[in-house]
Amino acid sequence: MDVLNKEQRHYNMSQIRSGNTKPEIIVRKYLWKNGFRYRLHRKDLPGKPDIVLSKYQTVIFVNGCFWHMHKCKNFFMPATNTDFWREKLSANKLRDKKNYQKLKKMGWHVITIWECRLNSKKEQLLQKICNELTALLQ
Repeated sequence: MDVLNKEQRHYNMSQIRSGNTKPEIIVRKYLWKNGFRYRLHRKDLPGKPDIVLSKYQTVIFVNGCFWHMHKCKNFFMPATNTDFWREKLSANKLRDKKNYQKLKKMGWHVITIWECRLNSKKEQLLQKICNELTALLQ
């Protein structure tokens, strides 16, 4: 049973942003601090990647565990309106897969960063990505 009424739930859901999220900003600041220059949300690329590093032919998606059905402790299937959420989240996951395949066919390297990974091993993860980007130019 949902503890919020329909209007309250609608308001809460309307406040969730799709871009410029906290995890996304963490990644962007780290990359910028380490000398990597990028563009944001290029509409001409499949899936409008969160971060586009053209020099490295690399795109980065910073995914929320809930919205993209990551198999971790942060993902849960809502107890109410389950059919709607299962369909919506499954469609998100399928769309992600198709976009990643299109980008790879276009010659782009695709990196996915999960929200939960930024909570636990942020520094190690971001340094690993910087190392991978540097290796692409060599």
